[in-house]
Amino acid sequence: MTNPPRTSPDSAPAPTPATSKDPGTDNRPRRLLVVVLAAQFMALLDVFIVNVAAPTIGSDLNASGADLQLVVAGYAVTYSVLLITGARLGDRFGHGRVHLVGLALFTAASLACGLAAGSTELIAFRLVQGAGSAVMIPQVLSLIQRTFGGEARIRALGAYSAVLAVGAAAGQVVGGLLVSADLLGTGWRPVFLVNVPVGLFLLVVGRRVLPRGTGARQAPARGLDVSGLVLLGAAVSLVTVPLVLGQEEDWPLWSWLSLAVGALLFALFCGYESRLARRGGAPLIAPRVLRRPGMGLAVLRIGSVMAVNGGFLFVLTLHVQAGLGYSALRAGLTFAPTAVVFGVVGLTWRSWPAAWQRALAPAGFTLTALCVAGVGLALRGGDHGGVWVYPAYAGVGVGLALAFSPTLTRALAAVRPEDAADASGLLATVTQLGQLIGVAAFGALFLHRLESLGALEAYTSSEALLTCMFALAATAALGAVSGLVLRRR
Repeated sequence: MTNPPRTSPDSAPAPTPATSKDPGTDNRPRRLLVVVLAAQFMALLDVFIVNVAAPTIGSDLNASGADLQLVVAGYAVTYSVLLITGARLGDRFGHGRVHLVGLALFTAASLACGLAAGSTELIAFRLVQGAGSAVMIPQVLSLIQRTFGGEARIRALGAYSAVLAVGAAAGQVVGGLLVSADLLGTGWRPVFLVNVPVGLFLLVVGRRVLPRGTGARQAPARGLDVSGLVLLGAAVSLVTVPLVLGQEEDWPLWSWLSLAVGALLFALFCGYESRLARRGGAPLIAPRVLRRPGMGLAVLRIGSVMAVNGGFLFVLTLHVQAGLGYSALRAGLTFAPTAVVFGVVGLTWRSWPAAWQRALAPAGFTLTALCVAGVGLALRGGDHGGVWVYPAYAGVGVGLALAFSPTLTRALAAVRPEDAADASGLLATVTQLGQLIGVAAFGALFLHRLESLGALEAYTSSEALLTCMFALAATAALGAVSGLVLRRR
């Protein structure tokens, strides 16, 4: 089969035809979208919801700092490591069926987390919870790709992008609400137990609306590339663990060795997959997906925007809670303007004038750069920012939405339905790793700058924040020019 003509990375390719009935005449696709996006939102919530509950967990379970770090980070570790595996399982056994299995595992692990009697149990169940997400989440994009076509797919991807951003900020808001409410004296436990009734409801509805076979129009499932899975899993693990734990442990030698070995294993993985494809085997990610016009640029931009998003949320949370003394609830509500605006823009950008479409992603990165720098300047000197900080928060939401949503939509619009699992696993992994890198890199910069300034107080925290906001602005600026650089290569 020949590849389609090469197009500009910034131009939107023609969408692949729909693989189901027209959503305009069949309500089943709409119900499917609601179910999978609700599950996506719940899983994303759990990436961030524990952040504001960590101090309460520590005092209730008498957990050490290392234990708390693993409670917060264990979920992200297994989630990142198993995403590609989850995508391939969906391709082999049916995306709807595997989504339900992952949802059941996530819900059961959430119950176990909420009932955990000690920190060791909680850490173990968080690892299982992350594994459930990794099985469940890659199926979301695959199901959207196989269910919707044309404008319906673009709208569904816009909703997916909105959920992705709103879930990140909402996690901290909901976490603050639940911890502050202390329902029936249960303290932190509702941040996990809230998933149980929601998960059970989605399982019941999902069994009715999600396809549980491989589908008549789906290409025969490829075999599992076990060697590739082992190499990639080891590489991602060796990169993820030091990114998550390195700052807490003051970046010991093992963390740098782990990063180096992880990079080496990733290079070996790429070489192995290329040889496997040349021999006619079934690699984890089909080479034609990586060769799609604009896919390389999409990977770079998605990784960059999620690194900025993760770093912005993390360092701002550190500043407003530790530096300005905000409560968990007030700290969570700080991100409401960013989340709400991101969601609105993510759902509406396609209706904007056609002449603007090619410039949306670069403009989004540029606006993000200006607004994150504006947040740093507004909060400088230990100030709370006044009314001017809220337009800056909203501007960050607009910029991130424009940088992310059009990029993701255009990257997936040209992917064939039979390659949905490959593209979903790739972009989901890039999204998660981008967040982790952003938290690790900018979090380390914030804490290092704070340490160099002396005692923690509002002024020193604001100076450390300003340094990070300028670094985030520089990263966003690089995203703005990335299309020009790659187009000339």
